[in-house]
This record gives sequence, structure tokens and C-alpha cells, in this order.
Amino acid sequence: MNEQTWKGNWNEKKGKLKQKYGSLTDDDLAYQEGKEDEFFGRLQKKLGKTKDEIRKLISEI
Repeated sequence: MNEQTWKGNWNEKKGKLKQKYGSLTDDDLAYQEGKEDEFFGRLQKKLGKTKDEIRKLISEI
């Protein structure tokens, strides 16, 4: 998934992630340019999945 696609679909994906994983908050899903590692680290900690698993999960939504 390229950066433009990621940013363009992010709001929709956030909503779907929050529906699927009720423990996620807006703070957990706050994606800012340059904070990708922190973002994925937070999701890894909450969901117990690898970075690649999270990328795949997000791309499938």
C-alpha cells in the first residue's frame, strides 16, 4: 500500500479497526507522518500481532 493510498483511506480504516478491536482508542490510532514506528508499536502491544500482521490486517479492511 503506498503512502497516498494509506492516507486517503485512513479515516475509514480507523473506524473499522475500532469496531473490530473495541480496546483501540483514537490515541492508539493517531497516525502522523514520521510516527509510523510508534504507531505500529502501539498496535503491536495492544493487539499482540507483528508489524506485518497489522499491515495485512489494515490492508484487508
